[in-house]
Amino acid sequence: MVRRASLILCGVTLFIAWNALLLLFLWWRPPIGSPGTGGGAEPGEGREWGGDLTQNVVQLAEEVEAELEKQKLLLQQIQSHRALWEKKKKNNNQIKEKQPVEVNNDNDAGARELESEVLQKIPDVKDIVIPVLVIACDRPTVRRSLDKLLYYRPSKELFPVIVSQDCGHEETARVIGSYGDQVMHIRQPDLSDIRVRADHRKFQGYYKISRHYRWALNQVFHTFKYQVAVIVEDDLEVAPDFFEYFRSLFPLLLEDKTLWCVSAWNDNGREQMIDPKAPELLYRTDFFPGLGWMLLKDLWEELEPKWPASFWDDWIRQPGQRMERACVRPEISRTMTFGRKGVSMGQFYDQYLRFIKLNDQFVPFTQRDLAFLKKEAYDRTFAESVYTAPAVRVEELHGNKVTVPGPVRVQYSNKDTFKAFAKALGVMDDLKSGVPRAGYRGVVSFMFRGRRVFLAPPPGWKGYDTTWS
Repeated sequence: MVRRASLILCGVTLFIAWNALLLLFLWWRPPIGSPGTGGGAEPGEGREWGGDLTQNVVQLAEEVEAELEKQKLLLQQIQSHRALWEKKKKNNNQIKEKQPVEVNNDNDAGARELESEVLQKIPDVKDIVIPVLVIACDRPTVRRSLDKLLYYRPSKELFPVIVSQDCGHEETARVIGSYGDQVMHIRQPDLSDIRVRADHRKFQGYYKISRHYRWALNQVFHTFKYQVAVIVEDDLEVAPDFFEYFRSLFPLLLEDKTLWCVSAWNDNGREQMIDPKAPELLYRTDFFPGLGWMLLKDLWEELEPKWPASFWDDWIRQPGQRMERACVRPEISRTMTFGRKGVSMGQFYDQYLRFIKLNDQFVPFTQRDLAFLKKEAYDRTFAESVYTAPAVRVEELHGNKVTVPGPVRVQYSNKDTFKAFAKALGVMDDLKSGVPRAGYRGVVSFMFRGRRVFLAPPPGWKGYDTTWS
């Protein structure tokens, strides 16, 4: 027995030593060829193959992934020997007799009663009143957003539009007022500057946005007593089935406590990265997308007491707020932004947002069975579809060398290989609290040259690492 323990210890030591040598090799290894000098490509096209993100970087990342797989197999062998040893040791001990488990029928009855109560709370879809809260400031172009909202709105009674205006901008106020009783115009009363520390003075706008959101949501849920709301900003244009989409998903959001929002936005929704023939596709995502999203009053009552002074969207993506809950998002976005002007000075818009494809087909979601989005069923089918897809290399995708039909999988094991592969494939590569944009259980699903690709961690995903951000 002592000999076996020594063998296991030697195996672990060899495993650690080998990985240390591997890291030294990769660190000191000279570059293969000369680095590329390509310029920036439009979002969605990915970097030019051999440009800013050189083939050398991706090749190195793939070599690391391949070596990690070998080491993973070695470690599994070591662990299997240890498991056999532990099993033999356990069998030599006395086996305790199993005690009978007492069935508590009262608990079962209580669970059935609670389930029945939850189901009774889910109203008929046709009776749902879902206000649309438009967050506005100083953009008279809010007219474009309101025109589309009112054009596609199926019912004034079921979808009241509330425009909450900050900033005190009179031209924008006149535009909102011109719609008369088609919308409700409310004004954030506190227009004062917010005292911030010196190095945050340039972020004054983000502080005011957070203050405005808090006030406006309190009006919707506490003053007007609504139970749910859809939030859009004054630079968003909506799709023809925008209202149908949210109305159909409200019962699911109410029932499934593992969901905390429904979003109209796909962060990787550029035209070449979506399936244009599948506007009905819906997904769960661990990443909070925003940009047209629905929440319940219960969630607001949870978040409002700790609402942040600024950067509310980054804050809401933190584990302390998300608490392992997911959102629903579409394959093709039901909103698009036309707002180059804003606190971000248009940089993010020019680089990315203007390329998002807006859905132009009406999908009758209320006539569809959306139960597949419930966590247990979704997780099972999602994992099967991802991990039965054959693994391929980025180079094979770029070189059109993939010979198998259907979806494929590109595997990453750490932050660096994720970012390298994401850039090479045109996927958004930033992470918030370790969560990739549009990701679910670490997997990002998108189209690449007409083929479904899963950028995925190895099987047996253990959760997000916040240090990746």
